[in-house]
Amino acid sequence: MMNVKEKSILNEMKTFVARDDNRSISFTNKEAAFYFTQSHLTNHPEHAYFAGLNIAKNRIFQGYHLYDGSNKLDNQNSKVCVYPYKMMREHGQLTEELWMLDYKNVLEVSLTGVQQQIGIELLGENVKVVGQEGHIVIFSSLTEGWVIAVGSKQLQPITMKGQIIYADAKDEGFYIAAGKTAAEAVALLQDTMKQVDPLKVERVRRMENLLLQNTYMRSTDETLELAHRWMNITMDQLVTRQQGDGIYAGLPWFNEYWGRDQFISMPGAVLVSGQFETARNILLSFAKFQNTDKDSKFFGRIPNILAPENIDYHTTDGTPRFIIQLQDYVKYSGDTEIIKELYPAVINSIQGSIDHWMDEKGYLMHADNETWMDARDSELKSYSPRDTRANDIQALWYNQLLAGVYFAEYMNDQVNAEQWKRIAEQLKMNFEKDYRDSQHSYLADRLDKEGKPEFSLRPNQLFAFDMFDDQEFACQAIRTAWEELVYPWGVASLDRNHPLFHPFHLTHHYHKDAAYHNGAVWIWLNGIAMQRMIEVGAQETAYQLFKNMNWMALNKGVVGGLCENMDAYPQEGENWAKLTGAYLQAWSNAEQLRVWYQYFLGVRPDLINNTLTFAPRIPEEIKDLDYMIKVGNGLITASYHADSTKEYRYQFKDASFTATIDISPFEIVEMEVIPGSELVITQTDRTLKVTLRDGQNNTIKEIDASWSQARADQQERNHEILKDVSFAEPLDLKNHPVVH
Repeated sequence: MMNVKEKSILNEMKTFVARDDNRSISFTNKEAAFYFTQSHLTNHPEHAYFAGLNIAKNRIFQGYHLYDGSNKLDNQNSKVCVYPYKMMREHGQLTEELWMLDYKNVLEVSLTGVQQQIGIELLGENVKVVGQEGHIVIFSSLTEGWVIAVGSKQLQPITMKGQIIYADAKDEGFYIAAGKTAAEAVALLQDTMKQVDPLKVERVRRMENLLLQNTYMRSTDETLELAHRWMNITMDQLVTRQQGDGIYAGLPWFNEYWGRDQFISMPGAVLVSGQFETARNILLSFAKFQNTDKDSKFFGRIPNILAPENIDYHTTDGTPRFIIQLQDYVKYSGDTEIIKELYPAVINSIQGSIDHWMDEKGYLMHADNETWMDARDSELKSYSPRDTRANDIQALWYNQLLAGVYFAEYMNDQVNAEQWKRIAEQLKMNFEKDYRDSQHSYLADRLDKEGKPEFSLRPNQLFAFDMFDDQEFACQAIRTAWEELVYPWGVASLDRNHPLFHPFHLTHHYHKDAAYHNGAVWIWLNGIAMQRMIEVGAQETAYQLFKNMNWMALNKGVVGGLCENMDAYPQEGENWAKLTGAYLQAWSNAEQLRVWYQYFLGVRPDLINNTLTFAPRIPEEIKDLDYMIKVGNGLITASYHADSTKEYRYQFKDASFTATIDISPFEIVEMEVIPGSELVITQTDRTLKVTLRDGQNNTIKEIDASWSQARADQQERNHEILKDVSFAEPLDLKNHPVVH
């Protein structure tokens, strides 16, 4: 039996789950399969349908019961512990372990401590014995076209009593394999049995490498450190190879690739962790499915949904995000070769929008269901009307055009570069006029069919701050959004005072989709909300939300991860909102990770221009950090320590570029760094010293950064606007029109 070494970083992460918490537990095989259960009783009203093994959107079986002789083990009375790579239940003196294996449609279910016989019963309607090959029993699957093979871990003789398979206790468990045919499932089981220990070692090593080489972080703040590790692990579960490299949108419903979700998730999922080969493959994989039919109104778009049996192009925001993430990938990796390969896709993506969707002002128009707020009723009427020019779509279109300009200039395509630049300038000029008025301290959510602004207060405006230059307005808009939309558990999709506001996602008062974008909290929006707060110097406020998400990942919902949605309001008698939607959502985890690296740590590479920005905004309660970041082919080893002064250290291995040090209220400092050098930044209230040293600790260059009165004044203005800013609070529902 394979034993993971006791000092493994993964074993330090083990999480005990109390019976009353009954948390969700999820593993994937990093390809097309996932296994879902709950720690003690699988009874979730929406997720229980997907209990057990699922492969490529096919349900295989709904979990299992284990037996000690004729005694069925009761999970509700077990002690449950979850590791990144396995689940363990203790049933008195008996120990159950559940493993998935990378890139194999196989489960190992172990049971040790039994004296006589061990038994297993697969659950699910139509999961029945249909045959036997040697010591392997063949079952039908929940989904036609799949079969299941079950054998003991030693492939010794077994017996059947009804649907229960019994083996000798010394076999210590079972393998469960799924295939399209009995022969395929049997061969997979037999092959796995021969190499199970190396497969386990490889799965553990992959996870350890992710935490030690890609996302390493240490701190005396143990909660911060543990949550960081767990969210990297659960995020990585969703980076799969179902149809080429991609990112599952979420589990259990969205075990497929969505263009929108894919590219919202990409920075936090694979770029900040330095998984550049995977990022490259994701971009190339999605580019293959771009619509290239010039007669189609969807020409140039990448899919909204890329599922094994379905490709759909009904999204406006997925394509701009694809192009923006292509640029972000190049900024992180320095891989300009991909520009040559995908430049035709860039041209098609922009030209398709110009030909079919752009209006005379440069705005990108769209159908009602083509923004991320796409829920409609049975008559296809939108619950959250946002046509024809949503503010976040214009911001994405603007940044897509600017990314296109860069790519065009790189390719010496001046005609397109100049055209796209003109459209971007026109777009921004019109946006500043059309989405603001004197009566509102925030942006209009959209322009309607008549071009009139519609001022429902939604979080989408937070994506559109590139579209205007008024910093005081931006700060006021951030405050308004925070106090009206941002609850301690996340960002609501509509403000509390709107007549369409639905405070609960799941309730008997209305269909859940009526609340989906009209009040339900979306965890992924926390990322942009925190980013905007940090940008105006309010990192302490942002960190309160960040800490809450860390706490939730460690204590609520799926072990180690973040869900899709929450109610806006807690249920009566509760002090925390109910978790809803998918139990594990890619963009929720990814945005928590992105904002940590890019805005709290403040590391933002731009290898296109051979620069790397260091703009740390580390909250006061964090006193020390050690971490690593991969950039291009190099590695940055960093540390932070705070007492009477703050000291930031960055060591560069195989990396050379212009470092831009951005710590307000000091002037921005630029310094050329070379491989083997160390950048040391020492900060007090009134001084900032930047020192570059070589590998022998000799000073190469030293700069005392100047105090910037202009930045100090802006910081003070921001502070005054944001003074005493608070989370949104639930209002009395006594006369609420939606729930009464």
